[in-house]
Order: sequence, then C-alpha cells, then structure tokens
Amino acid sequence: MIRVALVDDQPLFLEGLAMILEAQDGIEVVGTAADGADAVALVRGTAPDVVLMDIRMPGVDGIAATAAIRHQLPAPPPHVVVLTTIRQDRAVVDALRAGASGFLLKDARPEFLVQSIRAVVDGQQVIAPAETFDLLRAFAPVREAPDMSVLEPLTERERELFLLAARGLPNAEIAQRLWVAETTVKTHMRAILAKLGVASRVQLVALAHEHRLIEH
Repeated sequence: MIRVALVDDQPLFLEGLAMILEAQDGIEVVGTAADGADAVALVRGTAPDVVLMDIRMPGVDGIAATAAIRHQLPAPPPHVVVLTTIRQDRAVVDALRAGASGFLLKDARPEFLVQSIRAVVDGQQVIAPAETFDLLRAFAPVREAPDMSVLEPLTERERELFLLAARGLPNAEIAQRLWVAETTVKTHMRAILAKLGVASRVQLVALAHEHRLIEH
C-alpha cells in the first residue's frame, strides 16, 4: 500500500485529488494539509511514502515545506512531488533543488497522476527527462566555466557515471557504455547520491546544470 499525503490551499482541488486517489487500488490517502507548516506536521505524524505538494501557498510555501520534509524530519523522508500550473516555472526548479523528486502539472490526467505516484516510489522520474532538462537549463545560473570541485568526493568511475546520469541516460544504457552490470550502476548511483548529498536523479541533474557540468 502506497501512503500519500496531499497539500494544497484550494479545498475543491484537494478534495477532488483525494477522491481520485482513494478510488485506486494500492493507494491510501493518509491526510491533507492547506499550507506548508501543516504539511510538515502531517508528514511527521503520518509518515507517508509520497507527498503531493502545491508550490504557492500562504504562510510557509511548498518550497520551504519540501526542504523541511527532506532535510529536517527523521529518515527515510517521503518522496515529494510538486504540483504546478505552469510548466516553465522558476519555483519548480527551486523545489527540485530543495529535494523534490519531480513535478506534475495540475491539469494532468488522473491515470498519469496515479502512474507517477507508483513510479516515484519505484525510484523513477515522474517527468520526462527532456522536460526536466529544459526547465533546469532555462533557470541555471550563469557561469563562465564548469565548477568541477563539486565532484571531488567521487571516484573517477563515479564521476564518469555522474556525467552520464546527468545527461538523462537510464541505468541500462549507462551499464552498456561502461561495460558493467546494471546492478553495479545502481550501487554506484546510491553512493554518488549519498556522497553529493542529493536525494534523487532529478536533483543530480539540477546539480550538474547549476555547476555547468553538462553543456547547456
């Protein structure tokens, strides 16, 4: 059973979202919140697997709430998927950098919403890589040269793998390129994420763009 918490300041949208998810097999809505502060308390009290988080809310917004959930609550934290009405939204990038695992448009079809929740629990991206890269590229800080210092904690092999993953290559293709087993790639990826202090592949891509480690 996948436990989901819902956060949005629009009651009708929140109720509709809850009705859609409660009708699905294998998904349980453990609670709802109308602002970021209540969201953090809800997560602390219910320990959901996934949080669907609105970005713009009065008081504590979704970006601050995401950061608190991902970095201040006891491990393991839930996956946070932010909800937005605008595809090219700077706030989405800020939420990804705060620890969100991906984003969904609020007009997404119900079946895609359900698929995305199941996907993020399985460790997959919940948005197409091309959309992620376009968004991160659009709001990346301007740097004259790449900043390789961020990769200092990594071994030479891990750096190779980082740069391939940052370009959106799936584990199977990375394994083929490096002539290793896919299970080896997964092991390296866990080590890379831990060493760099990032929560997901999406954050890894954001880090790569932020430090100009892949071409824009």
